[in-house]
Amino acid sequence: MLRIYLLLCCGFFSCAVSADRDVWLLVDTGARKIEVKKGEQTLETLSEIAIGRGGAGLKRYRGDNITPFGNYRIGWVGEKSSFRRFFGLTYPSVEDAEKALQKGIIDRLTYGRIVAAHHFHQIPPQNTPLGGQIGIHGLGRADARIHKTFDWTHGCIALTNTQIDHLSQFVDTGTVVKIK
Repeated sequence: MLRIYLLLCCGFFSCAVSADRDVWLLVDTGARKIEVKKGEQTLETLSEIAIGRGGAGLKRYRGDNITPFGNYRIGWVGEKSSFRRFFGLTYPSVEDAEKALQKGIIDRLTYGRIVAAHHFHQIPPQNTPLGGQIGIHGLGRADARIHKTFDWTHGCIALTNTQIDHLSQFVDTGTVVKIK
């Protein structure tokens, strides 16, 4: 009985089908592709991704439509997203918070909340002046022609529904995502 209790408390059943922890994602915003990597080996390449309307780089504030550069993890998986699937990233990172604190975008309290969340392996606050809810998602019911024509997200990385379904076999919470 104790063993079953421990398995339930440790989340065993929610993690029974998990992705390979050695797999990580390299998001190349310039080439508009995601590489599924295992070590330095590329297992898959997903092309023709869309990014934020404001391009990619250093996010300055919530609503700037910029896809952030940096190193993140998948913090949560939304299976019932209006975008088919949503792999939420642990944005803002400690590095994002340090830069924002130096520039006066966030205060010390907000900085401390972000750092603490990362220290305790939790999802950082999603409602700071830096924004949140940045992730990798599908199109849902959006028009695939628009997806191929221009960058349309508010800072997320978008794939087609077929691509996001395919990607889901490789990733889970904890998967490293590097955006450059």
